[in-house]
Amino acid sequence: MTTITLESESGTRRLTTAKAISEAIAQEMRANQEVFVMGEDVGAYGGIFGSTGGLFDEFGASRIIDTPISETGFIGAGIGAAVEGMRPIVELMFVDFFGVCMDQIYNHMAKIHYESGGNVKVPMVLMMAAGGGYSDAAQHSQCLWATFAHMPGLKVVVPSNPYDAKGLMISAIRDDNPVLFMFHKGVMGLPWMAKNPRSIGPVPEDAYTVPIGKAAVAHTGSDVTVVSISLSVQHCLDVAEALEGKISVEVLDLRTIAPLDRDAILASISKTGRLVIVDEDYQSFGLSGEIVATITDKDPRLLKAPVQRVCHPDVPIPYSRVLEYSALPTREKIQAAIHAVMKA
Repeated sequence: MTTITLESESGTRRLTTAKAISEAIAQEMRANQEVFVMGEDVGAYGGIFGSTGGLFDEFGASRIIDTPISETGFIGAGIGAAVEGMRPIVELMFVDFFGVCMDQIYNHMAKIHYESGGNVKVPMVLMMAAGGGYSDAAQHSQCLWATFAHMPGLKVVVPSNPYDAKGLMISAIRDDNPVLFMFHKGVMGLPWMAKNPRSIGPVPEDAYTVPIGKAAVAHTGSDVTVVSISLSVQHCLDVAEALEGKISVEVLDLRTIAPLDRDAILASISKTGRLVIVDEDYQSFGLSGEIVATITDKDPRLLKAPVQRVCHPDVPIPYSRVLEYSALPTREKIQAAIHAVMKA
C-alpha cells in the first residue's frame, strides 16, 4: 500500500500516520526477533490501510504472515504465540469483524493472565481499523472502542496523529499485556481517502514511546474543555483554531481509553468548568457517559453548565454519504455544542 511521506521546508521529517505505524513495527522487529506480524493482506499488499507497508520486503514471509480469511483462527494463533513468549502483532482488518472472533479476544486473550493467577502473560497487539466517513456502510464503519474498553484485561489505545501513533505502537509491542491498537481510517494519510492535513506530521526517526494511559492537551484553553479521541480530535482542533480570540477552547486528546486518564479530565474541567465530549462511537453506554461520570463521581460542582455530547446516535451507520455525515460528529456540530455550553 502506497503512503505519502513528506519533508517540511525546514528539513523536519514528516510522515503519514500509516508510515509512522509501519516504521514503529519495523524498528521493534529489528530489535526483537520475537516480534512478528500476521493478518489478512499484511504482506506484499502492506495492509489495506498501509499499516504494514514495506515490512514484507524487509522481513519476508516468515515474519510478515498473510493469513486466510479466518479471524478466529489467526487471532487464536497469535494468542498461542504470545503465551509461549513471542510478541505477535495481529491485524483484524476492520473492527466490525470482531463478532466472528470475540471468543478468542475476550474469553482468551483478555482473561488468560487473570485465570492463570498472573503466571501467564499475553504480550500481544491486536491492531484494527475503525471509523466512518467513507460510505463503507454499517458493517465496515463502526468505532466500537468503548465496547473493548468495557472488558477487563484489555488495554485500548487510539492515536489521533502520526507522532502518537508511532510512540503508542512501540509501547503496545513492549507491553506484557494484550493491547488493542485502533486507528481511524481518516487519520492514516492515505492518498485514496479524503485529504486530511493533520494526518501528516513530524515523527522522530529514533524509537520512542508514548505512555499508555496518559492523555495529552492538544490545544490549551480556559473557557471550555473539549474531550475527544482519534479523528475527532483533529476536527476539534480545527474548531478551536477557528474560534481563537472568541472562545478559548482546551482540546484534550485521550489517546488511551483503557486505562482512562481521569486525572487529566478532572484537571482540565477544574480549570474551565465547561465540557463538550466528541466521540464517533455510539453515544449510549459508552465513553462519553464514562467521562461525565468521572466528573460527577468526583464533584458535580466542577461543572458550570450541563455537558454537551457530540456522538454517533444509536443507529447503524448509513451507507448514503448524506445520511452518514448527518450522523457523524462534524466540525459544525462541535462548534454548535461549544456555543451551547458557553451560553448555558
